[in-house]
Amino acid sequence: MSSPTPVEGSPILPGSLPGRIGYAEIAALAQVKRPVPTTWSRRHSDFPAPVTRESGSPLFDAREVVDWLLRTGRGNAEPRRLRAEAALHTLSAWRSSGLSAPVLVGALTALICLRQQYDASVGEHAWGDLLGQAADLDAEDTFLLSELQAISAPDYLGPALGALADELTEAAYTPAEAFDWVLEARRRLGSHDLAADEPTPTVARALAALAGIDTLPDESVLATPYARSGDLLAALHAAAPEDSGHTYLAAEPDPTLARLVRRRMLVRGVFEFSLDVTECETLSTEDWGNPDVLVCALPYEASETRSARQVLERVQDLTDYLGNGSTAVVLGPADVLVRSLPRHGDADRLRRSFLDKGLLKAAISLPDGAFAYRPGYRTAVWILARTPEDERAGRVLLADHSAQPLTEPALDVLAEDIAIWRASEWRGDRRHELRNAAVVPAKDLDDRPGSAFTLQHRSPEARYTRAVLERPARIADVERHLAELDKRASRRTGVGSPLQTGAVLRPEDQQVRRTTVRRLLKDRRLRRRPGHRIAAEHLSSDGHYAVIGPEEILGTARFGSRRIDRGLVLTAYEHIQFTEPGDLVVTTSPRFGVHVDTEGLSVVVTPARILRVHPDADPPVRPRALAALLRASASEYGRTSGAVRASRGVEDLSVPDLGREELERYEAVLAEIARRGELLRQQSEALDDLARITAAGVTDSTLTIQDFPETAS
Repeated sequence: MSSPTPVEGSPILPGSLPGRIGYAEIAALAQVKRPVPTTWSRRHSDFPAPVTRESGSPLFDAREVVDWLLRTGRGNAEPRRLRAEAALHTLSAWRSSGLSAPVLVGALTALICLRQQYDASVGEHAWGDLLGQAADLDAEDTFLLSELQAISAPDYLGPALGALADELTEAAYTPAEAFDWVLEARRRLGSHDLAADEPTPTVARALAALAGIDTLPDESVLATPYARSGDLLAALHAAAPEDSGHTYLAAEPDPTLARLVRRRMLVRGVFEFSLDVTECETLSTEDWGNPDVLVCALPYEASETRSARQVLERVQDLTDYLGNGSTAVVLGPADVLVRSLPRHGDADRLRRSFLDKGLLKAAISLPDGAFAYRPGYRTAVWILARTPEDERAGRVLLADHSAQPLTEPALDVLAEDIAIWRASEWRGDRRHELRNAAVVPAKDLDDRPGSAFTLQHRSPEARYTRAVLERPARIADVERHLAELDKRASRRTGVGSPLQTGAVLRPEDQQVRRTTVRRLLKDRRLRRRPGHRIAAEHLSSDGHYAVIGPEEILGTARFGSRRIDRGLVLTAYEHIQFTEPGDLVVTTSPRFGVHVDTEGLSVVVTPARILRVHPDADPPVRPRALAALLRASASEYGRTSGAVRASRGVEDLSVPDLGREELERYEAVLAEIARRGELLRQQSEALDDLARITAAGVTDSTLTIQDFPETAS
């Protein structure tokens, strides 16, 4: 790494190095896209000036940037997190001081834990005094003393780290939140061993919800084998009601990680007598009894070396901890837990034994992305519970969320289904409509050796859901709409003659002037309006205003399929300008396309933009004619293979500048073509809807076809 270079003679003080951040860190700090800070620095004269440069890139004082963001209100970050995030985004600079990522994370989390235990600042004390406090608190050195002793040059770095721990804790609502913020930064610090085998925070919270933590009685026992850095144990604690008095058990063979788990739970307010973390793969249950809830993510193994039998044996070992009424939620490889296995093989027989004993209550296929560091690792969840033999219902819930987005709302739907499934004592509740799930007899799975534990057919109850019962009515509506379109088409072709444009060769003495879009803009016959940046999460299928972007213009999305809500337009996007009837919406990325918005009141999304025809232009310009001519002209100057852009931009496209009478005739021809094309488009969309609804019913065996005229005998 090159050494920083002062800007305009600014000194580089050793203690100020961690306060330097670049454009990428500013973007992450403000929760905006990467180019935005560069634009801020260029457009706003009060944006902080760079104080140094590193490898030619400017670095800014983090506190000045935070002050500017708070003063101007720019960015998307909450004000209370800005100062804490400024500290987190400069943590990587500490590594240049000789601190490795594990030592840095260990020391900082130990200081936050020390502050929480004594409820006093740590930045104001001499380092020797802090070590004395740590030795008194951790006399057996089980959770924080060694982490503080590992700091090199403690007289120099110790006070600065203490001040940073104080700053993070004061910015957070609780010391536990500050602790979690540091662990969130482990990836950018390069401490990948702390993050590689942990599920994403969304999945960790979902697993805790699936375990039904909120329904447990007070003073229950919660456990996480293979605890790693404690993400799952912390998620269980966060899901539990306050003052529930639960006991938390964990097992982690890595001593460094086990110490981290102890710190993490202590800083969350769990007392030492309610916490037991063993440095091995076995939970300590002698003093506590079997856990009421057990949640774990099985250790990751590459598919090339993964043994299905060994994975299932690990799950079997976990069930030994379960007493009657206890529940286990296990996250593991989908190819072992829910996919097909070799028939009658060791793994197949072992997997079906969970059905024989009534242990398996639910098998859930998850989408990709459960592990941030393992993007290709497909996972599934098993929910296991031990019930007395005379209370077993012999039913299993199968859920397939593999095609659902890995988002909080989607996982909340799953958690709700499982909560109702558990409340029914694993029997099912016909009053509740399962989504992406069905309840099947365990015997059906057991009688199909090697078969996947996934949905094959819909359950009998699923035939009576509203979506299924309404399908015939929806199909009838589409059929009536098609009949109306057929009548409109018949009337149009019956009343008038077939379409004739009257196109003939132009006489040689009637040459046409040519113009360009640039000239039309300069002569004010056209006006240009930009598209808008709309966050993807703000687009839906049921908003008030249609959205037009490259997807709609180039035909990869239906017009009207993406919309934005009126409330968002009035609050988050007050600057939005709607289209007007007759506006041309143009895009050049990923290729040229143009659409005439005849209705108006749409929102154009960048990189698409608007060309608006001036109604009183002289000579006149007509929207449909200009759009057709631009398409033809753009096809001659398309992007060649390997080129970054087309050889001509939109402004440079040359088009004929037709006279008034000829232009009106051409516009009329295009209007008739558009009317007929719109009719065909509506028919095509209706036919697509009819095929889709029918296919859905035939696929899940809830619809059949009878007496179709062309096949009836």
